Amino acid sequence: MTVRVVVADDQELIRTSLETVLGADPRIDVVGTAADGLQAVDACRQHAVDVVVMDVRMPRMNGIDATRAILQLSPRTSVLILTTFDLDEYVFAAIRAGASGFLTKDSPGREIVEAVCRVADGDAVVAPRAARSLLSYVRTAPGDPARADEALTALSPREREVVALLATGASNDEIGARLYLTTNTVKTHVKSILGKLGLADRIHVVIWAYEHGVAGR
Repeated sequence: MTVRVVVADDQELIRTSLETVLGADPRIDVVGTAADGLQAVDACRQHAVDVVVMDVRMPRMNGIDATRAILQLSPRTSVLILTTFDLDEYVFAAIRAGASGFLTKDSPGREIVEAVCRVADGDAVVAPRAARSLLSYVRTAPGDPARADEALTALSPREREVVALLATGASNDEIGARLYLTTNTVKTHVKSILGKLGLADRIHVVIWAYEHGVAGR
């Protein structure tokens, strides 16, 4: 089954280039393009879209607002932000809006293709410098243990262990090794955690863990 993608960028050359690069991969089907945020939202209304590759600076509606609108319209859709600048304000705003990935436009084509497939599979992809900024931010955010205790009651003891390890940045394989679980079992726990906490992907679990004072317990 192919990943159905919409490319949103106000620059026609970049839009066309991305459509060509992504469309050349047999795993991806580019079902639409958009020159601004409003067109991107309309495209998601017209098609069953798995991933939107979204620019930030666009006319009429920027990529951050469009991300928020698309996820309200279609929670099953994932958004990969692809922008010229890896500014901290963009990274934080994009993740807050619900984006599952953040890359810069100078990323190699193969990296963008793999990022689209990964976010379609429920994973998160963040450019290394942006990831450092994001982790630095969430690690200094004040935690709220009272809110955490209330939210954690929805999770099983094993799921709480997985959340704690996700907060350290551990991969599924690393979590499996620590808890003596198979990778598929870890994936099942992660999927259950996302559903119970109402989060989009594992990077939002990391943010949630720090904001609720769960990380480092």
